[in-house]
Parts: sequence; C-alpha cells; structure tokens
Amino acid sequence: MNEKISLKHWVSSISRWPLGMVLTASISVMLPAMADKKDGVMPTFADSLLLEPAQPATQAGVAESEAVRAVLAQKSAGENVAADQPLDVFYAQLGNALVWQSERRVNALVEALSELTGDGLTVEDYAIDKLLSDYKASRAADVAGKADFDIDATHQLLKALTHLQNGKTDPRRLVPDWDGPEGSPLPMADIIQRLLADDVAGAFERVRPGQAHYQALRQALAEYRAMDQASVAFFPPRDEALRQGDRHPDVMTLRQRLTYWGATGLLTGQVEAYPALGLESNDPEFFDSELEGAVKRFQRRHLLKDDGVVGRNTREALNASIASRIDQLRVNLERARWLAPVFEQQPPRLWVDLAGYSLIYVRPSGERWQSRVVVGSAGRETPVIHSRLTHLTINPSWTLPPTIMREDILPQVRRDPDYLERRNMQVIDYSGQPLAASEIDWESPGDIMIRQPAGSANPLGGIVIRFPNSEMIYLHDTPSRSLFGRERRALSSGCVRVEGVDELAKKLLEDSGSRQGLQTLKRSSRSDIQVNLPEQIPVALHYLTAWPDVDGEVTFRADIYQRDSRILTALDQDR
Repeated sequence: MNEKISLKHWVSSISRWPLGMVLTASISVMLPAMADKKDGVMPTFADSLLLEPAQPATQAGVAESEAVRAVLAQKSAGENVAADQPLDVFYAQLGNALVWQSERRVNALVEALSELTGDGLTVEDYAIDKLLSDYKASRAADVAGKADFDIDATHQLLKALTHLQNGKTDPRRLVPDWDGPEGSPLPMADIIQRLLADDVAGAFERVRPGQAHYQALRQALAEYRAMDQASVAFFPPRDEALRQGDRHPDVMTLRQRLTYWGATGLLTGQVEAYPALGLESNDPEFFDSELEGAVKRFQRRHLLKDDGVVGRNTREALNASIASRIDQLRVNLERARWLAPVFEQQPPRLWVDLAGYSLIYVRPSGERWQSRVVVGSAGRETPVIHSRLTHLTINPSWTLPPTIMREDILPQVRRDPDYLERRNMQVIDYSGQPLAASEIDWESPGDIMIRQPAGSANPLGGIVIRFPNSEMIYLHDTPSRSLFGRERRALSSGCVRVEGVDELAKKLLEDSGSRQGLQTLKRSSRSDIQVNLPEQIPVALHYLTAWPDVDGEVTFRADIYQRDSRILTALDQDR
C-alpha cells in the first residue's frame, strides 16, 4: 500500500480501534522511526505495524476483539494455557487486537524461538515446527480462526519468555527446601512495545539474563557444541600417576583425550622440521613440558589441582564426554536463570559456591574478596540458602547439632565413658544447666545437649558468622586448616568452614558500619560474644557445577551431591 495519511488523521483513526489506547501511548517511542520529516506524514497503519489494515468502520475491530475474548475464554475453560502464561493480560494491554497477522512477524518469532537452543532450552517445547504452517492455514479462516492461531502463537511466545527469564523448571520441586527467589512477572508493557516496533528478537533480549556469568555459560555451550564428538580412546586406570618425563603408550592416549577437549598442537610436529622452536621430542609417547602445560590448563578448567600430574581425579575428568559437559552447561544455565535476581542485588553481598569450594564477598566498593571453603560431605549436604548475615559470635562455644550428637558422639561415648572428658565436652540440659556425665543413661540419654567450651580445640575456631535459616547452618573458623589444601573439600557435617575468616569478619564489620574491634574482642576472656552487624548483608549458598571463574572462563566441578540429573530430566520434559 502506498497511500499516506497525515499524522493528525492517523492518530484520530487508530483511537477508534481496540488497539488504539496502547498505540497512542507508544507514539512517543515509535514516531522517530516512522515519521517522514519532509512532509510530516505517516505510513499507513498496516505498513507501519504489520497488523491487519484498518477497516472503514469499527465493525472489523469489534469482531476481532470479541473473537479474541471468546477464544481466550474457551482456552482458559479447557485449561490449555498454563497459569504462568498471562495471555489475558497481554491481550488486555493490546485492546484484544491480533498480533501475529503478518508472515514476516511470525517468521521473526520462529527465528527467535530457535535461538533458545543457545540458552540450553529445548526449542521443540515451543511448537516452532508448525507455527508457520499454522499461520498460513489461518489465512483462509474466519476471524475466530485467525484469533485462535494468534493466541496459540502468543502462548508459545509467553511460555518461551517465561522460561528464559525465570527458568523452565520449578526449583521448589527440584531443590530441597528451596528458599530462593520465585519467578518474576514478565515485563508485559516492554514486550508489547517491542512487538509493535517489529523487534521480536528484542523482546527475548529484554528478559534474557544479562549478567556476565550467564553470557559466559552461553558462550561455553556454543563452544562445546561445536567440538568434534568423534570417539576417542579412554585414558586407562593406572597404579601410578603419569607426569612429565614419563614415556608410556598411555601418553599418546593422554594427547588424544586433551585434543578431544580442544587442546591443539599435541598430535603434530616434528623436532627436525622446526629446530628453532626447541621441541623436546617427536615421540608421542613421551610426556614433555608442552603436554604438561596442556594438562595444567585442563586441570584449571575442571577445578583440579593444577600440578600437571595425571592422577585419578584428572583421569575421571579426561574420560568424561563432550555430551555430558553440554548437559552440565544446560543445567547450570537453568540455575543461572533461577538465581538472576540474586545476582542483581547491589553490593555488599556474600555468596558461597558450594561445588566450587569457594566464598566470594563483594564489598560496597565492588572489590571482591575470595577464599577457599570446606562444605558438607555427600552424606551431610550443605543446603542452598538465601538469607542475610546478622551477627558474629566471637570465641564461640559449640553446642553439638542433633545429627552430630546422635550419629557421631553418642556411639563414641557408649564405647568410651571418658570420651567427653578428654574432649573437654560438657553435658547440659535444655536450660543450659550442667549435668554429670556419669549419671546419664547413654543408651537413652533423654533431653540433654553436649557443649564444648571456646578454645583452641573447639571445631568452630574463634569466629562464627551467623544468618537465619532452618538448617542451623553458619560460616565459621576451624582449627583444621590443612583441609583447605585438599582438592575436593566436601568434608564437613554441613556448615561451611572459611579460610581466612578473621579477614572476612573485619571486612563485614567495617562494611556494615560497626565500630567493634575484632582483635580486642578475640583477646577477651569471655566466650560467646555476640556482635550484631548494623547493616545486614545478603548471603546466598549456591550449588553450581559449571560456572565462570574470575577471568570469565567456565570451570566444571564434580557433582558432589548428585543434583544435576534431576534438573536435567526436568529440563528435557515438555512443559
């Protein structure tokens, strides 16, 4: 259509349409791209918005609006639309006008949906294989048929946008006692504005998590999908580790496995052909320094000790498949969508990366303080928690949690009546009054607690950092500091031991506005000194088995609590 209308007449015309109020409100955004600066005229309504051309009277618009309402009511009554896909809100903001009545716009929707594979989502969930054919079939239908297709297409759009913004799966069903953020409502007005501006891709970008870690995970997913997944021999079990200087047929297999994972230059090159490079050997079964460097890079990417020695843990990582890493990335992209609101919080904030055995504290200035941690063992998992740091306990005594008392201490006491005395542990009742251990029936001890006073042997060390939660979890010091040097540190009974906790406590006091002097308090002869943080600081304990390091390179971690498979199964189910 080539006819043009004046701006005044165009605005007057659209106000008679069910869509008019939304479009009139959007004029300030759309005019710069639509106006003809030479003669002050506008393109036609259909040319500009790719909606159906305006009719001479309002009857077509009224019929369209009524058809949309009728189809929405029918689908709602038939429960064909999930509760988290607010179709009625979408169409109400559009005045019940049809949106997907242009092949170009439907094609743009199909293209945007197909891009969701890069987010680890399953594009078949959004019926992209039939959207275009259904659109073409609807062209011959009456207004009710057109409305039916339009609403189905919008349903797929809103479902996809919800999955992209909040995650496809429900963490409350997959993570025990999930207390993290719930899904946020879609920014409907922004989405509609982009659709009306023919920016379907922009509607997806509007809700896609924008944090750097999410982009790094997407990039890693693309890289791993591009890798050659041809079959390569597994690195075999060995009685002894393989290291630089060794010569063995397994070295050739090591070169092949590292090449499978993307390393280059390990299977080619001749010493005599490149004398200036100083190559050590052209023997593929010799473990040279170049190969050691490749092993160290691989170990760093898999959160292993980067010593260049190929032991059991490195062998296990080498023998994983590219397909398993792709699955791991998809699972953690889903977790990243769940946690997007957490990472949008302004500093200060503290989070514990459980599977990464690390703690990261982001100070108000943006400075990052990072430390190694020991977390719960596979039998006593540290839970996912979202809370706020409230106070510190200096020179803490330790009241044994029920699980530790029941499973660890009582069996010891039953075997050795002097066990508590040697460990400087006291028996108390629920009011804190001491009881004589010799008078307790340890086969049925009743309502008692066991407490260990503050001191060098106390497993909580000198500081506990506390936050409200239902699992009695806290961060604390430890006298067993050699454990921080271990490669895998899932060793505690659930609480989190922090390396350098004194330094962390000082920063928390300073950043929360406290004037308390930590060292003065620690030198006190008093125990269980409670120090409130004037400003409570957000804390989150996350379980992430693939996540970028400080340099943005994604690292893979062992699934120590075996939580990935459940999420992957849910992610692959149609919803």
